[in-house]
Amino acid sequence: MARILIIDDEPNILLMLKKMLERSGYTVDMAINGMEGLELFRKFPADLIITDIVMPEKEGLETIREIRNEYPDVKIIAISGGGRIDSTEYLASARLFGASRIFQKPFKQKEILSAVKELLET
Repeated sequence: MARILIIDDEPNILLMLKKMLERSGYTVDMAINGMEGLELFRKFPADLIITDIVMPEKEGLETIREIRNEYPDVKIIAISGGGRIDSTEYLASARLFGASRIFQKPFKQKEILSAVKELLET
């Protein structure tokens, strides 16, 4: 079964996504920032990454760029509720940096699950 890495500094988002994805049969790893996410990904490569954009330590855009450079084929979903600027600007940048799909928080669980299934099938 596919392995998914979730990177988000909000524990409730991490747990909600983890439960939803595990119920659908995926193996799920979690990290609270981009630095931890990259370390975990290098040890346990995932088939797909779901990352928040605005986080401490190493934020999502930098994380996406690094992952894309090292692992050009991994699928990435970027999520954001905004920060210093509107989430749509963060998400537009995430798309430019290589995110396969983008979602604004709050998102519908079934939309994320549908995107995960679609990306893993391609």
